[in-house]
Amino acid sequence: MKLQCISDKTAIGLSMLCIAHCLLIPILIILIPSISGILSFNNEDFHKQILYLMVIFSLIALFIGFLNHNKLNVFLLGCFGLLLLISAVLTKVQIFGSLTEVILTVLGSSIVAFSHVKNYQLRQQHSTKNTA
Repeated sequence: MKLQCISDKTAIGLSMLCIAHCLLIPILIILIPSISGILSFNNEDFHKQILYLMVIFSLIALFIGFLNHNKLNVFLLGCFGLLLLISAVLTKVQIFGSLTEVILTVLGSSIVAFSHVKNYQLRQQHSTKNTA
């Protein structure tokens, strides 16, 4: 239970970091162009590192959660969010320019975060039912 809790919270944090990185870094670079040389996480390696960590923590938490509460839809929703993130980061989908990557990243991260919140809530409900 503790591993799932830590994994859920870590995956939510990584999702929020991904959204912040995707939306705030370009704004910072526009407002303060000289900061682009300082920001080492303004490259694609940082995106990939966040993604790898998010996939690991998400799959662990979602799978453990599924084993506890048996809600396949929460597991599949989280996997769908991860799929959107993977497609945004690794395939460089450019249907409508770089806006596509931003949309897929924000949407995927939001779905992943939502699925982990739901996973955490279901685990809490399941554990209180078992103790009552």
